[in-house]
Amino acid sequence: MATPYDAGLDRNPANFQPLTPLSFLNRAASVFPEQTAIVHGGRSGTRSWTYREFFARTKKLASALARRGIKRDDTVSVVLANTPAMLEAHYGVAMAGAVLNTINTRLDAAVIAFTLDHGEAKALIVDREFSKVVKEALALCKAKPLVIDYDDPEYEGAGERIGALEYEDFLHEGDPDFSWAMPADEWDAITLNYTSGTTGDPKGVVYHHRGAYLLALANVITCGMGKHPVYLWTLPMFHCNGWCFPWTLSVVAGTHVCLRAVRAAPIYDAIVTHKVTHLCGAPIVMSTLLNAAAHEKKPLPHSVEFVTAAAPPPEAVLAAMKAAGFNVTHVYGLTETYGPASVNDWHREWDALPASEQAAKKARQGVAYPVLEALDVRDLETMQPVPRDGQTLGEVMFRGNVVMKGYLKNASASERAFAGGWFHSGDLGVMHPDGYIQLKDRSKDIIISGGENISSIEVEEALYKHPAVQAVAVVAKPDEKWGETPCAFVELKPGASATAEDLIAWCRQNLAGYKCPRHVVFAEIPKTSTGKLQKFKLREAAKAV
Repeated sequence: MATPYDAGLDRNPANFQPLTPLSFLNRAASVFPEQTAIVHGGRSGTRSWTYREFFARTKKLASALARRGIKRDDTVSVVLANTPAMLEAHYGVAMAGAVLNTINTRLDAAVIAFTLDHGEAKALIVDREFSKVVKEALALCKAKPLVIDYDDPEYEGAGERIGALEYEDFLHEGDPDFSWAMPADEWDAITLNYTSGTTGDPKGVVYHHRGAYLLALANVITCGMGKHPVYLWTLPMFHCNGWCFPWTLSVVAGTHVCLRAVRAAPIYDAIVTHKVTHLCGAPIVMSTLLNAAAHEKKPLPHSVEFVTAAAPPPEAVLAAMKAAGFNVTHVYGLTETYGPASVNDWHREWDALPASEQAAKKARQGVAYPVLEALDVRDLETMQPVPRDGQTLGEVMFRGNVVMKGYLKNASASERAFAGGWFHSGDLGVMHPDGYIQLKDRSKDIIISGGENISSIEVEEALYKHPAVQAVAVVAKPDEKWGETPCAFVELKPGASATAEDLIAWCRQNLAGYKCPRHVVFAEIPKTSTGKLQKFKLREAAKAV
């Protein structure tokens, strides 16, 4: 039944506009037109673009795409490093009404071909560094997109041009005063991201304008960003759209410092030269910084905020990062949640705790992002919350506006993911009495030995505390007697030494006997381009141990 609050109080252009992160750049260019938006260079000389120039270039990109027939909900794919063109694509593609598909630059030709076909790419922007594999992919796929080459002066190689024209020439086709349109609906798709596809074909995760807008704002709050921060791109922008930071920086008129490759010397140089305030990355980025040669390191001019995801940093790493001048914040999320959707919000009183207790607090994945409606650990069968005891395992589930629209052309997978009105992460965890969650494993990574569940993360945490261990991954090894037993793959720190017997004995001091690895393999651990350990490869390798 209608109430007085319904009658005549309708949505109209004056009181309702679709939420979109495109509005952030529009505002930044209007309010801070001469503020530096992008910095890029080193080898070829440093170049920079103001917000006025950044906005104009994105409008030219949108205009050029539109003139080539790109329209609403067409897919524009890009295979780009962390360069200005990648930042421009995060705005210009959506300004044309299209959907941006950022492709992992380390994929093989077959997977890229699948992505182009599944997403029905109409245009494709390719950095010359990746032209060889993309050329192979184009020969394999049915899609026939307009191919545009991107020549980055910072690229030292000589990749082949495979496109119809070069990116800058393409921009010249566009109008810097292009009248781009807001999305008709904030539920409209803005980007398409593909999962890793380790258990089958990759799934296409669809983001909408509303979610991108909200997570971009939440990053400002979560990362404590004031006005005009300086952000260094050590996180791949192809990964969850760089956790939405391409849009976040426009909220606060910050500066993007582009970086083609994650190497210690350029990172330290950029921090000192450009006075970097924030950067993000997987634990491998921390290892790169901490294990840099002495001549590559530089004293930091100020404390730098470092936001990390994936496995919780070991106590020794956290201490080393703090000593080096970095303040580490641990976040957690998935491709399906626009990147980070939970944060280990730190309490000031925890600073007074002993280092080991602080590390235990830091290891938790935390609480919901400010824009996430709910984060919970629930029983897989009953869908009821597990006891808040820090012990009872359940599945980590999300609910809110920063959960994907669903999987492209995969209704059955979307239904499974959203069963019971929650997004099912596939991660197993516990809920602590204070409401903070902690991951214990991926559901497929739990090791079941003699009927007992063993958390691979728990075994890894024990091994990480050994002074010689730099990286470790624990997986299940088939066992005739026990069904499965833990097998540890270990990378030692440079110059350090330890035997398998040493590490097994170390585990016996810190874990129940049945949880200790029966086998230790010293080898380089395969990682994804975003620094995640590829356990599916290790599970195969463990069978032969």
